[in-house]
Amino acid sequence: MARVLHNLLLFLIRLAQKIRVLGYWSLIYGYCALCTTVALLKLWWSIILRPTTTFQWVIRETPPACLNDTSLGTHCYVRIKESGLRFHYVAAGERGKPLMLFLHGFPEFWFSWRYQLREFKSEFRVVAIDMRGYGESDLPLSAESYRFEYLVTDVKDIVEYLGYNRCCLVGHDWGGTIAWLFAIHYPEMVTKLIVLNCPHPSVFTDYALRHPSQLLKSSHFFFFQLPRFPELMLSINDFKALKALFTSRSTGIGRKGRWLTAEDLEAYLYALSQPGALTGALNYYRNVFSSLPLSQNHVRSPVLLLWGERDTFLEQEMAEACRLYIRNHFRLNIISGASHWLQQDQPDIVNTLIWTFLKEGEGRKGYRN
Repeated sequence: MARVLHNLLLFLIRLAQKIRVLGYWSLIYGYCALCTTVALLKLWWSIILRPTTTFQWVIRETPPACLNDTSLGTHCYVRIKESGLRFHYVAAGERGKPLMLFLHGFPEFWFSWRYQLREFKSEFRVVAIDMRGYGESDLPLSAESYRFEYLVTDVKDIVEYLGYNRCCLVGHDWGGTIAWLFAIHYPEMVTKLIVLNCPHPSVFTDYALRHPSQLLKSSHFFFFQLPRFPELMLSINDFKALKALFTSRSTGIGRKGRWLTAEDLEAYLYALSQPGALTGALNYYRNVFSSLPLSQNHVRSPVLLLWGERDTFLEQEMAEACRLYIRNHFRLNIISGASHWLQQDQPDIVNTLIWTFLKEGEGRKGYRN
Protein backbone atom coordinates (compact mmCIF):
# COMPACT_ATOMS: atom_id res chain seq x y z
CA MET A 1 0.00 0.00 0.00
CA ALA A 2 2.80 2.40 0.92
CA ARG A 3 4.54 1.72 -2.40
CA VAL A 4 1.30 2.40 -4.32
CA LEU A 5 0.86 5.71 -2.53
CA HIS A 6 4.51 6.58 -3.17
CA ASN A 7 4.17 5.85 -6.89
CA LEU A 8 0.92 7.81 -7.04
CA LEU A 9 2.61 10.79 -5.39
CA LEU A 10 5.51 10.65 -7.86
CA PHE A 11 3.02 10.48 -10.73
CA LEU A 12 1.12 13.53 -9.46
CA ILE A 13 4.36 15.49 -9.00
CA ARG A 14 5.49 14.70 -12.54
CA LEU A 15 2.04 15.50 -13.90
CA ALA A 16 2.06 18.86 -12.09
CA GLN A 17 5.51 19.62 -13.52
CA LYS A 18 4.35 18.77 -17.04
CA ILE A 19 1.22 20.91 -16.63
CA ARG A 20 3.38 23.78 -15.38
CA VAL A 21 5.74 23.47 -18.35
CA LEU A 22 2.80 23.25 -20.74
CA GLY A 23 1.22 26.31 -19.19
CA TYR A 24 4.52 28.21 -19.39
CA TRP A 25 5.00 27.54 -23.10
CA SER A 26 1.28 28.05 -23.83
CA LEU A 27 1.57 31.50 -22.28
CA ILE A 28 4.64 32.29 -24.35
CA TYR A 29 3.22 31.15 -27.69
CA GLY A 30 -0.19 32.61 -26.98
CA TYR A 31 1.33 35.99 -26.19
CA CYS A 32 3.53 35.70 -29.31
CA ALA A 33 0.38 35.24 -31.39
CA LEU A 34 -1.25 38.27 -29.77
CA CYS A 35 1.81 40.47 -30.34
CA THR A 36 2.00 39.29 -33.95
CA THR A 37 -1.62 40.26 -34.54
CA VAL A 38 -0.99 43.73 -33.14
CA ALA A 39 2.14 44.12 -35.30
CA LEU A 40 0.27 43.04 -38.44
CA LEU A 41 -2.40 45.65 -37.75
CA LYS A 42 0.30 48.31 -37.35
CA LEU A 43 1.94 47.21 -40.59
CA TRP A 44 -1.38 47.30 -42.44
CA TRP A 45 -2.13 50.78 -41.07
CA SER A 46 1.32 52.02 -42.13
CA ILE A 47 0.77 50.69 -45.66
CA ILE A 48 -2.56 52.56 -45.84
CA LEU A 49 -1.05 55.83 -44.61
CA ARG A 50 2.32 55.62 -46.40
CA PRO A 51 2.02 53.15 -49.28
CA THR A 52 5.12 54.39 -51.10
CA THR A 53 7.52 54.69 -48.16
CA THR A 54 6.60 51.90 -45.76
CA PHE A 55 9.01 49.38 -47.27
CA GLN A 56 11.83 51.85 -47.85
CA TRP A 57 14.86 52.08 -45.62
CA VAL A 58 18.46 53.16 -46.13
CA ILE A 59 21.60 51.25 -45.18
CA ARG A 60 24.00 53.87 -43.82
CA GLU A 61 27.28 53.53 -45.70
CA THR A 62 29.46 56.04 -43.84
CA PRO A 63 29.91 56.17 -40.06
CA PRO A 64 29.23 59.59 -38.49
CA ALA A 65 32.23 61.49 -37.16
CA CYS A 66 31.30 60.83 -33.51
CA LEU A 67 32.23 57.17 -33.91
CA ASN A 68 35.82 58.16 -34.68
CA ASP A 69 36.16 60.64 -31.81
CA THR A 70 39.67 59.99 -30.47
CA SER A 71 38.72 61.27 -27.01
CA LEU A 72 36.64 58.10 -26.56
CA GLY A 73 39.56 55.74 -27.08
CA THR A 74 41.19 53.47 -29.64
CA HIS A 75 39.32 50.99 -31.83
CA CYS A 76 40.70 47.47 -31.40
CA TYR A 77 39.84 43.92 -32.44
CA VAL A 78 40.41 40.50 -30.94
CA ARG A 79 39.71 37.06 -32.36
CA ILE A 80 38.88 34.49 -29.72
CA LYS A 81 40.47 31.15 -30.54
CA GLU A 82 37.85 28.97 -28.84
CA SER A 83 34.76 30.50 -30.51
CA GLY A 84 36.51 31.74 -33.64
CA LEU A 85 34.64 35.05 -33.35
CA ARG A 86 36.21 38.46 -33.83
CA PHE A 87 35.19 41.15 -31.35
CA HIS A 88 35.48 44.91 -31.72
CA TYR A 89 36.06 47.12 -28.71
CA VAL A 90 37.05 50.68 -27.86
CA ALA A 91 39.68 51.09 -25.15
CA ALA A 92 41.15 54.04 -23.28
CA GLY A 93 43.29 54.60 -20.20
CA GLU A 94 46.72 53.19 -19.42
CA ARG A 95 47.39 49.50 -19.90
CA GLY A 96 48.03 47.85 -16.58
CA LYS A 97 45.49 49.93 -14.66
CA PRO A 98 42.49 48.03 -13.24
CA LEU A 99 40.11 46.90 -15.97
CA MET A 100 36.61 48.36 -16.19
CA LEU A 101 34.63 46.43 -18.80
CA PHE A 102 31.37 47.79 -20.24
CA LEU A 103 28.59 45.61 -21.72
CA HIS A 104 25.88 47.39 -23.72
CA GLY A 105 22.19 46.60 -24.10
CA PHE A 106 19.60 46.33 -26.87
CA PRO A 107 19.62 47.86 -29.43
CA GLU A 108 22.90 49.60 -28.68
CA PHE A 109 26.63 49.06 -29.16
CA TRP A 110 29.87 50.29 -27.59
CA PHE A 111 28.90 53.94 -28.26
CA SER A 112 26.30 53.91 -25.48
CA TRP A 113 29.19 54.13 -22.98
CA ARG A 114 30.79 57.26 -24.50
CA TYR A 115 30.31 59.38 -21.36
CA GLN A 116 31.78 56.69 -19.12
CA LEU A 117 34.79 56.01 -21.36
CA ARG A 118 35.83 59.65 -20.99
CA GLU A 119 35.07 59.75 -17.27
CA PHE A 120 36.83 56.65 -15.94
CA LYS A 121 39.88 56.39 -18.20
CA SER A 122 41.91 58.45 -15.71
CA GLU A 123 42.03 55.59 -13.18
CA PHE A 124 41.04 52.51 -15.19
CA ARG A 125 41.76 50.70 -18.38
CA VAL A 126 38.24 51.20 -19.77
CA VAL A 127 36.98 48.86 -22.49
CA ALA A 128 33.56 49.02 -24.15
CA ILE A 129 32.90 46.02 -26.38
CA ASP A 130 30.51 45.34 -29.21
CA MET A 131 28.90 42.14 -27.97
CA ARG A 132 28.50 39.27 -30.43
CA GLY A 133 26.00 40.17 -33.14
CA TYR A 134 26.47 43.93 -32.66
CA GLY A 135 28.45 46.69 -34.33
CA GLU A 136 31.75 45.59 -35.81
CA SER A 137 31.90 42.32 -33.89
CA ASP A 138 31.16 39.07 -35.70
CA LEU A 139 27.53 38.24 -36.27
CA PRO A 140 26.56 34.56 -35.98
CA LEU A 141 23.21 34.17 -37.73
CA SER A 142 22.06 31.09 -35.81
CA ALA A 143 19.88 31.92 -32.81
CA GLU A 144 21.49 28.98 -31.00
CA SER A 145 24.77 30.94 -30.99
CA TYR A 146 23.29 33.44 -28.52
CA ARG A 147 22.64 31.09 -25.63
CA PHE A 148 23.53 32.46 -22.20
CA GLU A 149 26.56 30.20 -21.77
CA TYR A 150 28.16 31.49 -24.99
CA LEU A 151 27.54 35.13 -24.08
CA VAL A 152 29.05 34.66 -20.64
CA THR A 153 32.06 32.83 -22.08
CA ASP A 154 32.63 35.73 -24.48
CA VAL A 155 33.16 38.04 -21.50
CA LYS A 156 35.56 35.62 -19.82
CA ASP A 157 37.58 35.19 -23.02
CA ILE A 158 37.82 38.93 -23.62
CA VAL A 159 38.94 39.68 -20.05
CA GLU A 160 41.67 37.06 -20.31
CA TYR A 161 42.75 38.24 -23.78
CA LEU A 162 43.18 41.74 -22.39
CA GLY A 163 45.66 40.32 -19.90
CA TYR A 164 43.49 40.40 -16.78
CA ASN A 165 42.05 37.81 -14.43
CA ARG A 166 39.45 40.13 -12.88
CA CYS A 167 37.60 43.35 -13.66
CA CYS A 168 35.05 45.87 -12.53
CA LEU A 169 32.09 44.82 -14.68
CA VAL A 170 29.45 47.33 -15.85
CA GLY A 171 26.34 46.32 -17.79
CA HIS A 172 23.13 47.93 -18.98
CA ASP A 173 19.92 46.22 -20.18
CA TRP A 174 20.96 42.98 -21.95
CA GLY A 175 24.55 43.75 -21.00
CA GLY A 176 23.28 43.89 -17.43
CA THR A 177 21.80 40.40 -17.76
CA ILE A 178 25.11 39.02 -19.00
CA ALA A 179 26.94 40.91 -16.23
CA TRP A 180 24.69 39.31 -13.57
CA LEU A 181 25.29 35.87 -15.08
CA PHE A 182 29.04 36.40 -15.35
CA ALA A 183 29.23 37.43 -11.69
CA ILE A 184 27.22 34.33 -10.73
CA HIS A 185 29.43 31.88 -12.64
CA TYR A 186 32.83 33.60 -12.28
CA PRO A 187 32.73 35.45 -8.93
CA GLU A 188 36.53 35.40 -8.65
CA MET A 189 36.76 37.50 -11.84
CA VAL A 190 34.48 40.35 -10.69
CA THR A 191 35.88 42.85 -8.20
CA LYS A 192 32.70 44.93 -8.30
CA LEU A 193 29.50 44.60 -10.31
CA ILE A 194 27.64 47.67 -11.58
CA VAL A 195 24.29 47.15 -13.30
CA LEU A 196 22.06 49.78 -14.87
CA ASN A 197 18.33 49.23 -15.34
CA CYS A 198 18.40 45.47 -15.40
CA PRO A 199 17.08 43.22 -12.63
CA HIS A 200 18.68 39.96 -11.60
CA PRO A 201 17.39 37.38 -14.15
CA SER A 202 15.61 35.34 -11.47
CA VAL A 203 13.89 38.45 -10.13
CA PHE A 204 12.69 39.34 -13.61
CA THR A 205 11.32 35.84 -14.24
CA ASP A 206 9.49 35.57 -10.92
CA TYR A 207 8.13 39.10 -11.03
CA ALA A 208 6.94 39.06 -14.66
CA LEU A 209 5.01 35.81 -14.17
CA ARG A 210 3.19 37.30 -11.16
CA HIS A 211 2.56 40.82 -12.50
CA PRO A 212 0.59 41.19 -15.76
CA SER A 213 1.62 44.84 -15.97
CA GLN A 214 5.30 43.85 -16.32
CA LEU A 215 4.36 41.08 -18.72
CA LEU A 216 2.69 43.73 -20.88
CA LYS A 217 5.77 45.97 -20.71
CA SER A 218 7.85 42.96 -21.79
CA SER A 219 5.65 42.16 -24.80
CA HIS A 220 8.62 42.71 -27.12
CA PHE A 221 10.22 39.58 -25.62
CA PHE A 222 7.39 37.55 -27.11
CA PHE A 223 7.15 39.37 -30.43
CA PHE A 224 10.89 38.99 -31.01
CA GLN A 225 10.57 35.18 -30.89
CA LEU A 226 9.23 35.26 -34.44
CA PRO A 227 11.67 34.80 -37.34
CA ARG A 228 12.23 37.72 -39.75
CA PHE A 229 9.01 39.62 -39.04
CA PRO A 230 10.44 41.68 -36.12
CA GLU A 231 13.39 42.68 -38.32
CA LEU A 232 10.91 43.93 -40.93
CA MET A 233 8.86 45.91 -38.41
CA LEU A 234 11.99 47.59 -37.03
CA SER A 235 13.16 48.50 -40.54
CA ILE A 236 10.03 49.89 -42.24
CA ASN A 237 9.70 53.63 -42.80
CA ASP A 238 13.51 53.94 -42.60
CA PHE A 239 13.81 52.46 -39.10
CA LYS A 240 11.02 54.61 -37.67
CA ALA A 241 10.50 52.25 -34.70
CA LEU A 242 14.17 52.44 -33.71
CA LYS A 243 14.18 56.21 -34.01
CA ALA A 244 11.10 56.39 -31.79
CA LEU A 245 12.66 54.04 -29.25
CA PHE A 246 15.52 56.50 -28.69
CA THR A 247 13.72 59.82 -29.18
CA SER A 248 10.01 59.57 -28.32
CA ARG A 249 8.60 61.18 -25.19
CA SER A 250 7.47 57.85 -23.79
CA THR A 251 10.63 55.76 -24.26
CA GLY A 252 13.40 58.07 -25.45
CA ILE A 253 16.63 59.45 -24.08
CA GLY A 254 16.64 62.85 -22.46
CA ARG A 255 13.20 63.40 -21.00
CA LYS A 256 14.92 65.01 -18.02
CA GLY A 257 18.54 64.88 -19.06
CA ARG A 258 20.72 65.03 -22.14
CA TRP A 259 19.00 64.69 -25.46
CA LEU A 260 20.29 62.35 -28.12
CA THR A 261 21.80 64.53 -30.85
CA ALA A 262 21.04 63.98 -34.53
CA GLU A 263 24.59 62.69 -34.98
CA ASP A 264 24.23 60.30 -32.03
CA LEU A 265 21.04 58.92 -33.56
CA GLU A 266 22.79 58.44 -36.89
CA ALA A 267 25.49 56.46 -35.09
CA TYR A 268 22.86 53.99 -33.92
CA LEU A 269 21.20 53.86 -37.33
CA TYR A 270 24.58 53.28 -38.97
CA ALA A 271 25.25 50.28 -36.70
CA LEU A 272 21.75 48.79 -36.86
CA SER A 273 21.10 49.32 -40.57
CA GLN A 274 23.95 47.04 -41.66
CA PRO A 275 22.92 43.70 -43.21
CA GLY A 276 22.12 41.15 -40.50
CA ALA A 277 22.58 43.62 -37.63
CA LEU A 278 18.98 43.47 -36.42
CA THR A 279 18.95 39.67 -36.54
CA GLY A 280 22.04 39.51 -34.34
CA ALA A 281 20.49 41.89 -31.81
CA LEU A 282 17.14 40.07 -31.78
CA ASN A 283 18.73 36.65 -31.38
CA TYR A 284 19.46 37.50 -27.74
CA TYR A 285 15.72 37.34 -27.11
CA ARG A 286 15.23 34.14 -29.11
CA ASN A 287 17.00 32.04 -26.50
CA VAL A 288 15.80 33.64 -23.32
CA PHE A 289 12.81 31.42 -22.51
CA SER A 290 14.76 28.18 -22.89
CA SER A 291 17.54 29.54 -20.62
CA LEU A 292 15.33 30.34 -17.63
CA PRO A 293 14.95 29.65 -14.75
CA LEU A 294 18.59 29.73 -13.63
CA SER A 295 20.20 26.79 -11.87
CA GLN A 296 22.54 29.17 -9.99
CA ASN A 297 21.43 32.52 -8.58
CA HIS A 298 23.72 34.00 -5.96
CA VAL A 299 26.08 36.91 -6.59
CA ARG A 300 29.10 37.14 -4.30
CA SER A 301 30.60 40.41 -5.58
CA PRO A 302 29.71 43.88 -4.23
CA VAL A 303 26.86 45.22 -6.36
CA LEU A 304 25.73 48.70 -7.37
CA LEU A 305 22.32 48.77 -9.07
CA LEU A 306 21.35 52.04 -10.75
CA TRP A 307 17.74 52.43 -11.81
CA GLY A 308 16.00 55.12 -13.84
CA GLU A 309 12.76 56.03 -12.09
CA ARG A 310 10.90 56.48 -15.39
CA ASP A 311 11.98 53.28 -17.09
CA THR A 312 9.19 52.47 -19.56
CA PHE A 313 10.09 48.79 -19.85
CA LEU A 314 10.88 47.64 -16.30
CA GLU A 315 8.93 48.18 -13.09
CA GLN A 316 10.88 49.68 -10.23
CA GLU A 317 9.75 47.10 -7.66
CA MET A 318 12.16 44.60 -9.19
CA ALA A 319 15.17 46.68 -8.20
CA GLU A 320 14.86 46.16 -4.44
CA ALA A 321 14.02 42.46 -4.91
CA CYS A 322 17.52 41.89 -6.35
CA ARG A 323 18.85 42.09 -2.80
CA LEU A 324 17.59 38.52 -2.20
CA TYR A 325 20.28 37.06 -4.46
CA ILE A 326 23.31 39.11 -3.37
CA ARG A 327 25.70 37.71 -0.76
CA ASN A 328 27.75 40.87 -0.41
CA HIS A 329 27.37 44.63 -0.15
CA PHE A 330 24.38 45.87 -2.19
CA ARG A 331 23.79 49.49 -3.03
CA LEU A 332 20.67 50.64 -4.88
CA ASN A 333 20.20 54.12 -6.31
CA ILE A 334 16.91 55.14 -7.91
CA ILE A 335 17.55 58.21 -10.07
CA SER A 336 14.61 60.57 -10.25
CA GLY A 337 13.34 61.44 -13.72
CA ALA A 338 15.83 59.15 -15.48
CA SER A 339 14.80 56.86 -18.32
CA HIS A 340 15.79 53.32 -19.26
CA TRP A 341 18.84 54.74 -21.11
CA LEU A 342 20.34 55.82 -17.82
CA GLN A 343 24.03 56.26 -18.64
CA GLN A 344 23.19 58.42 -21.65
CA ASP A 345 20.51 60.78 -20.38
CA GLN A 346 21.93 61.23 -16.85
CA PRO A 347 25.68 60.64 -17.33
CA ASP A 348 26.88 63.07 -14.68
CA ILE A 349 24.73 61.54 -11.94
CA VAL A 350 25.57 58.01 -13.06
CA ASN A 351 29.29 58.74 -13.10
CA THR A 352 29.20 60.32 -9.66
CA LEU A 353 27.34 57.36 -8.17
CA ILE A 354 29.78 54.92 -9.75
CA TRP A 355 32.75 56.83 -8.35
CA THR A 356 31.16 56.80 -4.89
CA PHE A 357 30.59 53.05 -5.07
CA LEU A 358 34.12 52.37 -6.29
CA LYS A 359 35.68 54.33 -3.45
CA GLU A 360 33.41 53.48 -0.54
CA GLY A 361 33.96 50.79 2.09
CA GLU A 362 31.94 47.63 2.40
CA GLY A 363 28.78 47.29 4.41
CA ARG A 364 27.26 50.73 4.05
CA LYS A 365 23.61 50.99 3.11
CA GLY A 366 22.51 52.31 -0.23
CA TYR A 367 20.39 55.41 -0.53
CA ARG A 368 17.71 56.74 -2.81
CA ASN A 369 18.76 59.63 -5.05
